[in-house]
Amino acid sequence: MSRPPDPATARLFLALWPDDATRAALARCRDAWTWGPNARPQPDPKLHLTLHFLGDVAVEAMAGLGAALPRFGAGFELAFGRAAVWSNGVAALEPGDAVPALSSLHERIGGALASCSIAVEARAFRPHVTLARRAHGSTPPAAPARIGWRVDRYVLVQSLPGTGRYVVLAGFD
Repeated sequence: MSRPPDPATARLFLALWPDDATRAALARCRDAWTWGPNARPQPDPKLHLTLHFLGDVAVEAMAGLGAALPRFGAGFELAFGRAAVWSNGVAALEPGDAVPALSSLHERIGGALASCSIAVEARAFRPHVTLARRAHGSTPPAAPARIGWRVDRYVLVQSLPGTGRYVVLAGFD
């Protein structure tokens, strides 16, 4: 049984949020898969690349968090084209090559989070867009489309408990 949401906290994450054209390309890629019987494809509005999952953050700490987060800096290109179902059942679309600018952004944000006493995940950063969950038995297209994504900002997002919706709270250029 899940616990009721705490009105003094907000469930937050930081993400790269696609523009409409990129979101449509990601959705076409998702729709080209053959999904297993238990797969739960992500709805279009939830397609994104998570930079840091923050979890439940005190609402009173959110203003300080926004002020501490770094500016985006110079934009860069992501090129997606590798699709797989991970051992945990996540169907993921990953960049084809390492992107040093993305790793640098992830590290800079991690440092800012630490300065706000917000813990960062210990596991290694594995950039991806989640296309579906519970995707065991699903098959990606033989040749996933290469999707280019020009990135020039990241966003702070709240996951609304019980609704399955995400709300973008702030953007960082």
